[in-house]
This record gives sequence, structure tokens and C-alpha cells, in this order.
Amino acid sequence: MAASQLRRDKNSVAAQLKIEVNRPNSTTGIHQLNDLLDGVLSSEASVVDSEVLEWCKCLVAGGEGFEEFCKAVRCYDNATLCGLVWTANFVAYRCRTCGISPCMSLCAECFNNGDHTGHDFNMFRSQAGGACDCGDSNVMRESGFCKRHQMKSQSDIPCVPKELLMMSELVLPRFILCLIQYLRDGYNETDPVSERDLQKVLQPLEPWIAFLEELTKMGGAMRRVLTKVLTNQQYYKELSAGPGNSAYAKKSYEKYLCAVKGSGLLSSEVKATSSTQEQGAGTSSSFTQGAAAAARPTDSSDEDIFFQEDQDGSQGVGKRKRVKLSSSTKDSSIMDVLKHKCFLEELLFWTIKYEFPQKMVTFLLNMLPDQDYKISFTKSFVQHYAFIMKTLMKSHESDTMSNRIVHISVQLFSNEELARQVTEDCRLLNIMVTVLLYMMETCLVKSEVQDEENNFHVVVNCGEPLLKNNTYWPLVSDFINILSHRSVAKKFLEDRVLLSMWMSFVSYFQGMNLNKRELNEHVEFESQTYYAAFAAELEACAQPMWGLLSHCKGRDKHEYTSTIVRECLETLEDWFDAVNFVDEPAPNQVTFHLPLHRYYAMFLSKAVKCQDMDLDSLLPDHEMLMKLMVHPLQIQANLSEIHSNMWVRNGLQIKGQAMTYVQSHFCNSMIDPDIFLLQVCASRLDPDYFISSVFERFKVVDLLTMASQHQSNVLDAEYERPMLEGALTFLVILLSLRIHLGMTDDEILRAEMIAQLCMNDRTHSSLLDLIPENPNPKSGIMPGCLSFETVLASVADFKAPVFEPGGSMQQGMYTPKADVWDREFDPIMVILRTVYRRDVQSAMDRYTAFLKQSGKFSGNPWPPYKERTPLHPSYKGLMKLLHCKTLHIVLFTLLYKITMDHQNMSEHVLCMVLYLIELGMDSVPEEDADEEESVEQDRCHDSWFPGSNLMSNLHHIINFVRVKVPETAPEVKREPPASTSSETGSSTQSSRRSSAFQRENSGTAQVFSLVAERRKKFQEIINRNSGEVNQVVRPKALSMKWSAPNSTPQLTTAILEVRESMLSLMVKLHHKLSAKQNSYYPPWLEDCEMTFEHDFEKYNHGDGITALERILMKAAARSRKNKYCLEEICRKVSPPVPPKKNSPTEKKAMDKEERRQKARERQQKLLAEFASRQKSFMETAMDVESPDTEDVMEISSVEPQPLETIYDCVICGQSGPSTEERPTGLVVLLQASSVLGHCRKSSEPRKLPTSEEEHIYPEGTCAAAHDVRLVTLQKYFKDSSCLQSVSIGWEGGVYVQTCGHTLHIDCHKSYMESLRNDQVLQGFSVDKGEFTCPLCRQFANSVLPCYPGQNVEKTSWHNQNKSIQLLVKEVEDLQEQLGTFPVSISSETNLSKEMESVMKDIKSSTQKKYTDYSKTPGTPDNDFLFMYSVSRTNLELELVHRGGNLCIGGASAAAKRSCLNHLFHVLAMHMRLYRIDSAYNPWIRLTHLVPKESTDVCDDGKPEVPLLYRDVPSLLLILVLTMPQPLHKEHYTCIVKVLYTLLFTQAITALSVSFSAEERLAWKNSGALKKSTCSQEKSWEVLLSHVISKLSLGKIYEEDTEDLSMLSSSVWSPQSIEHYLQQYCLPFLRISSLLQHHLFGDELLSCQEEEEFTLLASCLGLLSSFAQTSDQFSSASCLDWPLPAFDMIVQWCSELTSFAETSVDHSKSLLIRDPHWALPRLLQLPENYNTIFQYYHRKSCIVCTKVPKDPTLCLICGTFLCLKGLCCKQQNYCECVLHSQNCGAGTGIFLLINASVIIIIRGHRFCLWGSVYLDAHGEEDRDLRRGKPLYLCEERYKVLEQQWVSHTFDHINKRWGPHYNGL
Repeated sequence: MAASQLRRDKNSVAAQLKIEVNRPNSTTGIHQLNDLLDGVLSSEASVVDSEVLEWCKCLVAGGEGFEEFCKAVRCYDNATLCGLVWTANFVAYRCRTCGISPCMSLCAECFNNGDHTGHDFNMFRSQAGGACDCGDSNVMRESGFCKRHQMKSQSDIPCVPKELLMMSELVLPRFILCLIQYLRDGYNETDPVSERDLQKVLQPLEPWIAFLEELTKMGGAMRRVLTKVLTNQQYYKELSAGPGNSAYAKKSYEKYLCAVKGSGLLSSEVKATSSTQEQGAGTSSSFTQGAAAAARPTDSSDEDIFFQEDQDGSQGVGKRKRVKLSSSTKDSSIMDVLKHKCFLEELLFWTIKYEFPQKMVTFLLNMLPDQDYKISFTKSFVQHYAFIMKTLMKSHESDTMSNRIVHISVQLFSNEELARQVTEDCRLLNIMVTVLLYMMETCLVKSEVQDEENNFHVVVNCGEPLLKNNTYWPLVSDFINILSHRSVAKKFLEDRVLLSMWMSFVSYFQGMNLNKRELNEHVEFESQTYYAAFAAELEACAQPMWGLLSHCKGRDKHEYTSTIVRECLETLEDWFDAVNFVDEPAPNQVTFHLPLHRYYAMFLSKAVKCQDMDLDSLLPDHEMLMKLMVHPLQIQANLSEIHSNMWVRNGLQIKGQAMTYVQSHFCNSMIDPDIFLLQVCASRLDPDYFISSVFERFKVVDLLTMASQHQSNVLDAEYERPMLEGALTFLVILLSLRIHLGMTDDEILRAEMIAQLCMNDRTHSSLLDLIPENPNPKSGIMPGCLSFETVLASVADFKAPVFEPGGSMQQGMYTPKADVWDREFDPIMVILRTVYRRDVQSAMDRYTAFLKQSGKFSGNPWPPYKERTPLHPSYKGLMKLLHCKTLHIVLFTLLYKITMDHQNMSEHVLCMVLYLIELGMDSVPEEDADEEESVEQDRCHDSWFPGSNLMSNLHHIINFVRVKVPETAPEVKREPPASTSSETGSSTQSSRRSSAFQRENSGTAQVFSLVAERRKKFQEIINRNSGEVNQVVRPKALSMKWSAPNSTPQLTTAILEVRESMLSLMVKLHHKLSAKQNSYYPPWLEDCEMTFEHDFEKYNHGDGITALERILMKAAARSRKNKYCLEEICRKVSPPVPPKKNSPTEKKAMDKEERRQKARERQQKLLAEFASRQKSFMETAMDVESPDTEDVMEISSVEPQPLETIYDCVICGQSGPSTEERPTGLVVLLQASSVLGHCRKSSEPRKLPTSEEEHIYPEGTCAAAHDVRLVTLQKYFKDSSCLQSVSIGWEGGVYVQTCGHTLHIDCHKSYMESLRNDQVLQGFSVDKGEFTCPLCRQFANSVLPCYPGQNVEKTSWHNQNKSIQLLVKEVEDLQEQLGTFPVSISSETNLSKEMESVMKDIKSSTQKKYTDYSKTPGTPDNDFLFMYSVSRTNLELELVHRGGNLCIGGASAAAKRSCLNHLFHVLAMHMRLYRIDSAYNPWIRLTHLVPKESTDVCDDGKPEVPLLYRDVPSLLLILVLTMPQPLHKEHYTCIVKVLYTLLFTQAITALSVSFSAEERLAWKNSGALKKSTCSQEKSWEVLLSHVISKLSLGKIYEEDTEDLSMLSSSVWSPQSIEHYLQQYCLPFLRISSLLQHHLFGDELLSCQEEEEFTLLASCLGLLSSFAQTSDQFSSASCLDWPLPAFDMIVQWCSELTSFAETSVDHSKSLLIRDPHWALPRLLQLPENYNTIFQYYHRKSCIVCTKVPKDPTLCLICGTFLCLKGLCCKQQNYCECVLHSQNCGAGTGIFLLINASVIIIIRGHRFCLWGSVYLDAHGEEDRDLRRGKPLYLCEERYKVLEQQWVSHTFDHINKRWGPHYNGL
């Protein structure tokens, strides 16, 4: 039966079966269908056979066409979700305003159809793929739904008829089974599988999966059927082992069972051992020592790797340890082999096995809009989670696989409701944490922190691929995602077992990537593992921590916080035990990774800040606090060591770590918690113990001696100063920072923002990036995004994007307000946040500039002191540090050492010392305030100071101090110390540690040692035998000491007489800094009225003197005793100021000033001498006036000139004229240009098309019009004549520009030779003759020889009253003198050679197609045409640069540097080589009446071009350039006058053609009446009448076609005719005037637009001056006919009438020319970039019909192109390069659609220009990375257009590179 059906027509069989199946008794139908399916789907080959798929389609459709079936099913689609699935690189949108989940995303269609105006949204390119959430109210707010998905459930959709989908329900289970069988069969367990093999298996499946995808797209009805099929357990049970007893089905089922066996986390042999352990295991503990057999993945063939670490049998430490899970945790769903109950589960299993093929992923995700499916799929996904981890770790393509996993998981876990449900039903959290633990256990190694031998802690190995490649990323990302849901986080926080497991996980990262300091050799190989370590701590530890913290805000959450704090402490205690920590950190090692400390710190902070918990209830005992502070303090000391270059032998990577630790993305998870933890410890521990610990950690205890010399056995002398500065700076930061000690979030944001802005002006995006995100960073939402903008507005001013003169474009920047500099600049915050130390300097420089500018302070200021936010009451104890004797002793000692100029003191040390004193004065404990007098007597005198209050210790006088010094030290001689001591470097060699401070008072010398004191404190608390402690710790410390290179001098004890207090030392320092005796006098003694408090304001900004004055003022204001002591000190006669030589700092300052003064004087003298020499040289050698200072380098222009122009060579520096033997040349850039060709009639630029309806047509450009004209002329007239009747160069014309500098041509050649030998060239090609001007570095590619002699012709008119006839004759005679050229061409001189070579350069700088227009290539006529057209191009372009007219007058911007005069000489020399046959000489035809018959005689039977069709400006250039040079001005004027008559006649003729027949008759008659008047030849009416009457004789006015009469305005009035004639003649007058300006140096005067014609006419001598004033000015009054006008007109008209015989239409169209073109413009772009992006980024290329990878637009003509597209490559040229040659003769301006930037192609080079689209903050968004809305910046676009028109791309843009034709 089945066999016969298989042979029949598919559709009829399917239709028949559908009827059978839908009968009430359907069993026979179902039997028949199953038989048929057995036949179709049974064999192994069925997947490969395309027939099979066809059968399935027909059966599902039930006999109809599949397309019709799809339409029918779609009618019943009731889905309310969009659910569109996309893959990587898809452009989607994210709106934070509408999103509930941070992962929410929308497809472009839903986004554009929704209303998101004013929302915070961005466009992004999907990295891993995603799906549209429109319509899903769990993920986004309903207000953001698009119109299509806003209707809740579409109730009007009818129910699906049962029979429609009946066939699908029966066919699809068998179809999916067949698919799964194929997957089972294709998998081979034994071979190591590569990505390629998997692809091979999957390839044939693609059409099948595509079919399933088609089904999902039919909508909700079909998705329901699929869900039923996939999730129905009954189907699976029946079919899974294979229907019937086919061998293929059996084989594939066996393969499946085999594959599933390896899917559990535990392999079977390990299970036995683990079950016995289970009974004894309690709760989890991560530090079980000597763990038993570790868990390992079953199919891991490389398990040995993990055990290689230590096969030394030492207690099995360092093996991978699995956390022992209690039996409750060891959930069978996590540990055991997978069991599948439905098709969906097995399909997911194979999807994982095959490493997530993209098509499968898309199909599974396309089903998600179905709610039942979503729940089943999510549960199935969770069930397979451990298996996913196993597969991921084995995968070769873990990156791709990671992206695919996240593509799925983000859709499932972003939905809170679903995440909560799965957490409850499937124990999702347990699974995730367990899986993460297992994953990390595969790469554990023994920790070496602290005690290497006895260390039982294990830590991840950052060199493993798992960490290096971020393989853990998808799992951690999912974990962070589910923790962002409150309900899930609540479950996590309430589960102690889970927390305990998580802490075990975190402890694996504690102490990873340990660095050991290299002391001898530089490290050979710099490991880069630190990237992996920082990424792991941030992603795997810190981000989940931020997620949890965000749920611990309310007071009601305090149990959560205290639970985590307890867990952290327990884990930390375990860690200290495991690493065998006693009381000292191991020397010379550092790890930046202490996540346990940071968890503890952050939850403590949260508990106090948000939940008002009692801090002491959360803190451990003092012993634990002492342990806790050790490692974070070690990091701070090591930071200082690294910046002091003590770790330089460890290579650059250690600096990289120090920078990353404080970098903006890490600081709030690393350095901030570390400092906070230290602040907490400091506030609770004994302050003396803490301070001494700090100085010992920083290794500067030995330096803190009052002796002038000391020995240190832990620190080289060169490091002492930076380490001391580091220690003091750290203390200042510790005591000043309030980030976790009482600042609100907004205050923190403000402080962070100010710190970043003070370093540099910032763009909005960089500011967002630099400010650490406080909440969960995955959210992508800034800390209170609203407050970000308000805070920014209050602290910064916006600087709009500007253009700098060099052409570099600025972004919109934010800069701090003046008030911020004045009151809120906080250098301490800046120091904390700088990654590069130079940024601190940058902030100080900017601060200095502000003070100078605002007149507050003009010197070099010190960092300002800033009042701090009040401390939170819990942390008040921190201030005890400022009131402890140890710190006061240090401060006193340092003040003393600075006063005495000891070694290694610096201004920074003094600054920090004073900062600490001032901090102490601002935080005096209330009870001690003014009771110093009484207290003093009660204290026992056993140490330096009587009490611990800073205010009383300030005035306490210390008389004698006992110090240990080397015998060589000056103190040994018992001399009372002078204010400075001699210092010798040798004494700082290392020796045994000396006691730091000793003191003599009331007869007893009491030793006070920081270190001893600290040891004592520690031992008191720990209650250990001191001998044991020393035995454990000391030997280690000493073993690390460096051996001294020579024996150290013996130490001896000396007693110093000091007799100073801190106050007296500060007064002395004031004298010292101001370099005056008695410089300090208490201000309150001068002004009895003054009140202290408001007076501090004026001391806010200033240098050290100001700081000292402010501190002394505060001391006096806050304590009567201090005030009294200060007065006493100042009353005593100050000791004499030591001689200058003894004070290095002062000496330095004085010397500096003197040296500067002398240098200035020397410089002045030299300059004066040089100037006088130069002047005398100029006067004697050249006999010239001294040149104008600013134009020395310019070509001398319009001042009265000597006979020869003098040029300076910028290479050899010599000046002199250009001679034939040694010519000088101008540095020029020759470039082909099509700018003129892109002019159009309309002054409005064309719009860029952004829809299918809009188009741009290439016709209508100036270049196209000129091409058409030339082709038409060549059709009817003689070729050589045509080539003199037009100009070319509208496209591909050569533009010549110069920087104005000159050089000898021989110097230039040697310069080029040196460039050729210099290999490090960039941006230009010497072989192509390119170079940069040796003086100004402007880009150039040729040298234009300067013509010997005078620069411009200055002859006055010899005879003002020569008649025009006489001048015409003179011009004619001059033309006859062939070769009368001042430079004789016959003799080859250097000059003529150079002129030839530059002519070659000019010719080769454009393409051949732009130079060859003749019908017979290579004729001399072609060269002739090209040469005069070059001058035309340059004149026309200058006109464009002047704005299209000459109204502005004066020298144009380029005129000072114009090279046209020299260019004309070169062109003229070459054009004189071409003899124009006198018969065809245009001058003869213009000035003689030629007998009729001679005009038509032509060789090729074609006539010459009639004069009325010739281009008059071209004739002008031909005539001027073929005349002998230099030309006399009277002859030039004569040529212009004669040509004007021709031009005027052309205008009248063109006008007459555009009249209607009646108008023509009327004007003919009215003109005839005026013929008899005296000035008939100067009346346009008469001439017009004459022309009409002559042309009426021929056919030219016949057949007045519609289009021509349309041109005519409705009525021609005399005014409109006059206006027409003037407009017709103006372009010629402009060109003539410019040419006259360049040839003869005539001034161009400025005028109004309406006066331009008269002004130019009079300048050119066409108009006698009196006519200018008359009101009724007529353009005809400028006429000066060389022969009777009517005769000339008859002759010229007869040429037309004879041509009209052959072609009437063309005879008219060639006459009607519109010589007016608007200025060239780029296309007009839309305001919003999204308009361009949406239309073009998916548009197909016209050539290859594919969507380009880099779609690009030409901004000149709007063509759509493929950048770098190999598909559109022609003759090895990629499309954009080719287009730049065709459209812009080598210059192209292209907008890259996907990057929003513009690239410029210029010849063989290209550069990135920047973007003309900026966001709301004035920033570019290159590559659309931020995806914010972009708007057109008109100013930038104008600059781009300006650079294009003025041809200055080469000069303004600096970063050019070769494109090798690959763009």
C-alpha cells in the first residue's frame, strides 16, 4: 500500500489522507499515514533525500500548496509577543527607560513602531544574538510596546479548526524522531571531535531545521502543535526506541544510550567511592585537607594534567578538591546521568553535544513565545546545565559556543517569574553554584601565599585556558543574571548551605596570581596571566557581590547582611589557617586578589550605611582584625614600591597590575573595599600599633631618625624618598577618604566626577566610563542615571565641539566650573583615581592655570586642603590615628629633618606632613579641647610627648634626643646641631636595623622603637611565647636582607640637642620657604580686631607659605596655649638665617632665576646682532629694501619692485634671483580635480536619497553640459577647430597650489635623494615625486620653475590714446613673431628643461581620459587644448574660492600664495611651440572681414566652428598664452575689448533665439528705428534688430519648438534684457579681471553685487570712467568695435545661417548657453543619522546584489558602494577607489554607514576624516559602539565641504596611509 502511494502524486495522496484522518472513525486513516511515513522516513538516507522533505511538506499541508497552508494558519496567530530571533551582528535596540530587565532588547521594526521619544535608548550590534522582547511585560513596560504588540490578547482571532492542523499533529512527531535519529547516528563518541566534523554531520540537516523554523513563523497556532509534539512524554515513550524493528533505529538508539552515559558530572567508577564518603560528610567545608579522590569529568582523557602539580606525596595538597557536598546538596539532577522524558529534552541534549549549531539554537528560541514551551524548555535547560559546562570545557570553539549558550540563557533567565519558578522547582541556584565549583576545580593549584611549605590552600591557576579564555563567562553571566531578580537573590541569601558553597568558590580566587619580587635578574618571560586574574575576580566574584548588595538595601534585610558577614569571617579564618599565617606577611610577594576581604568589607559598609547596624557587632576580635589588615596594607605598600621602580625586574606587567587595580572598572571592587577595610581596622585597633605597622610595611622606619645619616637594611637609598612619600600619602588617603564612611551616593558621584574632570576635560561617554559603577555593573545603568546628568550640570560647563586652526576636530567636552576649582578640587581623590601618575600633574597644572587666570594666586600652588564630609559615628575611632604619639613623633622628626635639610626630604613630604597636622587640628576630640595645661603635669615622662592630643603636643618642646648614628656622622662630635648638617651618601649603606627614636629627658634616656612597640602590642593580644614568635618570623625577615657591598661603619649613640616644638619648627620652615628672616609675624598681633574663623578663607589657595600660615592660624585659634607659644617664638630673636650655600632649595631657586636672567640677556644680544648682520647683508649684496617682516618667506607681491625678484631657498638658505642656469622653483601640489564639474544650476544642494522614491540623476552637472557641447560640435565641425572652441578640465582638470616657499631646483633634487634613502617615510611616496615642504611641511609633489625677471608686468600704458585699430594691428604683428621668447627654446637651458619636466608632471597628475578629447588621439591640438584649459581650471577654481564672484575684491586667501603667474609662463612657453595657421587664427577672424569663400575651405569637408559658438574665455586664454611674454597691458586690454564684442554678439544672438516670433518682430522694428542715432554701435537695441534681421534670412528661427519658447520669460522688458546681457557677459569679465590681476598685479576692488559689472568693465578698460556715474548704464556702452559693427555681425551671422541649413535644432541649442553655475556643494544630509542607517545598512549593492559588509556612500554624487568588497573589484581596483577616480578624478568623500565616519581617498592615499554626525553631547560615535542617536553637525559638514572645494585635504588632515587600491 505504502509503496504504491509513494509512486502517486504527493498532493493527491496527502489530500486523500487528510480526509481519512478527519473522519469520525480515523484509525484506518492513521494506519495508512503511519505506513506511508514508515516508507518515507525509515532509512538512513532519508535526511539527505530532498524528496522526503517534499513529502513531509505536502502531508502537513494536507494536499494544498504549502504557501497557502502557511497563510491559512497565520490567520489564527494569537501570539502577543514578537519573539523575533537574531544572530550575531544583528542591529537591535535597548531602551533603559522601558526595560525592566537590563537585558531587554527590541528589533528595529518594533523599536521604530513604538514611542521612545526622550527615552534613554541605544542601538547596538548584537554580539551573541538575541530575541525581541516586544510584548513581554515581564521584561519591559507595556508603554514601550510597539503598535502591533500593544493589543493584549487578540480576542477577535477565531479558534483554529481541528482539521487544519490534524495532519501536522500526526506527521511532526515522526519528523522530529527522524531528525533525532540522524543526530544520534552522526555522533561518534570515541573520536576526538573537531568543529569541522560536527559541521559535516549537520550540513544535510539544514533544510530540515529551516522547515521547522518556517513552521514556528506561522504563529501561535502552529507553535502550540509543535510544543505538544516536543513535550508530550507519551509520544517519546512510544517512538524513542524507534517504531517497528528497523535495524537503523536500533543502532541509533544504542548510540544514544552510549552518549547519555557520559553526561553525568560523576563518572561511574568515582560514584562508588563518593557514596562511602557521603555518610561522614556534614556541611560543606572548602578547606578539608588531604582530600580524597577528586571529581573529574567522565570523558576526560587528560585527567593526569591535573595531578602533575604535586606528585610528592605531601598530604595530597593542591590536587583538585571537590567541595564535599552534604547528601542534601548532592542532588541527583546535578550529579547523575541525564534521563530524557520527551523529544525536547533529547533535542536539547544533541544541541549541546553538537556544540550549539546556530540553526538549532534559532529554532529552539523561535518557539519561546509559546508559554508552555518556554517553561518546559527552561526546565530542560536547567536539567542539562552541568552537561553544558562539561561540553563547553571540552569545546575547541569555546568562544562561539559561549555566545550561543548566552543567546539562549539570557532569554530564559531575564524573566523574573520564570527564574523564580525554576529556582523553586529545579533548584537552579544549587545547580549553578555546584557547576561553577566543579568547573573551577579543574584548574586548582597549591597556593604559595605566605608559607609555601605548609600551605593547604588551593587557588585557581590563571594560566589555564579556562581562565585565560574566559570560558567560565557564560555560567557566571547566567548567575549574575538570576541574582538580579529579588525573589531569587532572597532564596540565595536565606540558604546557608548555598552561601557556604559560594564562599568556597570565592576562596579559590583568594591569593591567585601571586607575584614574587625579582631581586637579581630581570624576569625572562613576562607572564600576562594578570589579565585573566583581574577579569576573573571582577566577573566571577565582584559582579555577583554587587548583585547581592543591591538586594541588601532596606533595614529589614539586616539578617542577610549579617549572615554573609559571618560566612565571610569563617571562610577568612579558614584561609588564614590554611595559608599558615602568624603575624607578618611574607616579604617580597604580593597578590592583588583578596575577594574574601572585599566581600567582608562591602557587606560591612552596606550594613552600616543602609541598615544602621552596629558595626562592633559584626567585627571579630582584635587578633582577627590585625590579621585582616595585613594583606590589604601589604598591597598599598607594594603599590608604592611598584611606582618607586623597586619591582622593575618583574617587567612591565607588574606596573600593569598596579594600574588595573585602581582603574575605573575595578577600583570600586578592589582598592575602595581594601582601603575601607583598613579604615575599619584602624578605627578599632590601637593607633600606635597601626601607625607603626604602616611605616614598617613601607620600609621607612630606619629613615625616621633625627640623625642626619642613617642605615637601612631593607631599602636602597634611591627608594627611600618615594617610599616615604608613599607612606605619608597613604595615611592622608586613609584619613581623608569618606567613600564608605558617611558620603551619600550623590556626594560620591560628585566627588568622582570632579576628580576625573580636574585631570582633563572629558567627553560625556568617557566620563560615564571613568566613573565606577556602584550598583550591579551588568545592569548597564549608571548610579541613578538621572542624578548623573544633574550632578554633571552642576559641576561642569559644556564646551561645544570646535575646530582648531590646524583642522583637527574637537569633541564636545565638559570642563570643571570655576567654583569647583575654587572650593571642591580634591587632590587626594585625584591621587586615588589616577591610573597614570602624570594625571596628578595634569590636574595640578590645570589648577595652577585657574588660579593665575582668576587672579587668586600667581606662583606655584600646593595641593589645596579640603574640608572633609563628617564621619559616620561608627567610624569615629579612625581619628585616633591623628592623636597618637607615634604619629606625632614621626611628624616632629620629619619637620626637623626638613628644617635641617636632611637627605631624601622633599616638598611632597612636607606637604603631606602639614596635611596630616591640619587633619588632626580639624578633628580634635571634644573632651581634650582646652585642658592641656592641667593634663600635662599628671602624665609620666616616659616618652616624647606628655599626651596624645595633637593641639597640646604642637607646642611641647623637645630638648634632647638620643640617636644611634654611624661613627662618621657629624653628631658624634657632640656639637650642637647647626640648621644644616653635612650629609654623606656612604652612610646610607645597609646595616643592622637601628632603633628609630630615642629621647633624653630629665636625665633618663628612654628608647622608643616603633617596631618593638608594635611587636609588644601584637604579642600581648595573641598571648604567645615571644621566643616562638621571633623564631617564626624574624629569621625569615632577616634572611631576605640585602648584603651590603662593603662593610658598614659601626653605630654609636649620640645625644642631639634639639630644643624645638612642632610650632617652632613650622615657624622656621616659614622663614626658610620665604627666604627671609623673621618672615612670620602673628597676624592677630597686627590686627587686634581680627576674628579667626572667617579669615581662613583667604588662605585656601597658595603655596607652602600659605599652608603654614593657615595651620599656625588654626593652631592659635583653637588653643590659647598655642597662641601664647607662637607669640613667644616670634618674640625671640630669630636665629640668623644660614648662609645661602647651606640651603640647597633656596640656592636652587636663586640660581635658577639668575641663570634665566642671564640667558635672556644673552638671547637678546644674539638676536640684535643677527638682525643687524642680516640687514647689512641684504643691503650690500642685493641692494634691496629690507623686506616686509611678515612676508620674508612669501613671494614678494605688490610693493614697488626692483627689476628682478629675489627668492629665498628654504633648503640652503641663500637668497637671489631665479636664473636660466640655476632656476628657483615654487613648492607646488598638482592635483586632478572634478570640483568644477559638480557645479549645478540650482544653488540648493541635492538631497541624499533615504527612501526608494528619491533618486539623484547624474545629468545637470556642469561637466555633463560641457561634454554634450563638445560632442555636438565634434559631430558637425572640424576637430581641430572644435578643440579650440571649448575648455576642458571641468572633470579631471589640474589644480596647482603652493605653500609659497621657494627653493633652488638643484637643492630640491638633492633633498628628494635624501628622502629616498630615508626609509622611515610615512604617508607619501617619494617615487611618485611626493615630498613635504622642507620649511612648513605642507604636502607637495612638484616644483614650478620661477620665470627669470620681474614677477608681474608693471609697464604703464605707453600711449593712452592709441586707437583700437592700431592696437589690433600690433597684436597681430606680435603673433607673427614666432619664438620671440625671452628664454630661447632652441638652446636647452636648465630652466627650459625644468619647464618641460613640470609640464610632464602636470600632464601625468590627471588621467589620460581627461586629457584626450580629440577624435584622433595624440594630436598636437589635444595638448594645446589641455594646456590652456589648465589655466582656465585654476582661474575658475579661484573664482569658486572667492564665492563665485569678485565682489569681495582684494587678494583672495590664496592670492598671497598664488602661483598662477609662474604657471602662465610655463604654459605660454609650451603653447608658443604650436603654430596656429594664420588662416585659422581666431584673431584674424575676429578683427578682419574675411571673404566668404575662404571660410568654408576645409580638408575633411567639415567647416570651422562658427565664432558665435566659440567659448570666449577660452579664446582669451589662447590669445594671451600664444603672445610673446611679457605681454603689454594695452595689448591685453585690446584683446579683451575685441573679445567683448564677440561675447556681446553671442548674448544678443542667444537672446533673439529665446524670443517668440512676435517679440522678435517687435524688437527688430524698434531697433531699426534707432539705427540712425549717433551711438548706434553701442546700442543693444540696434544691434539686436540687426542680428534678428540677418538671422531671419536663414532657417535658424524656424520651427519654434515648445521647449525653446518655454525658456523665454513671459515678457521681455528693456530692463530684463539689460539684466540678461550683463549676466551673460559677467563670467567672462570675472575671468579677464582675475587674469589681469595675476598678469599685471592690478588691485581687485570690492563692490556691491549689483555694481560688479560696471566695476569690472572699468577695471578692464572697457568703460571710460565718466560712464560709471550715469544712472542708465548699458552693457552695450562697453563695446569698442575694431571694424564696423554691422559688417562684423553680418559675417558672424552668415556662419550660423549656413550651419542652420544642416541642423536647425543644434544651431539653436549651441547658442543657448547658461554660463551661470552655482557653487559646488556636497549632498544635503538628513538631520538624524538613523534615517541614513536604516535605509542603507541592509541595502543591496547594485553591482553584486549582495548586502555589503561595509556599505558606503559617496557624498559628492550619492552612489552606494561596497567598501573593500572583493565582489565589485575591477582590474584589481576595489569599488571606492575606482569611484573616486571616476567621480572626483582621484578624490572621493565616503560615508561609512556602519561606522558613521567619513573617509577621504586622495590618489593613492586615504585618511579617516572624522564624523559629521555627533550625539547630544557633541561626541562622535565611531563604529556606532555606543549606539546613541546622532545628529548632523552643520559646522563640521561645512568644514568638510570647504576642504573639498578648496582642495586642502592633503594639508589639513595629517594621518594618511596608502590604500593599495583595496578600498
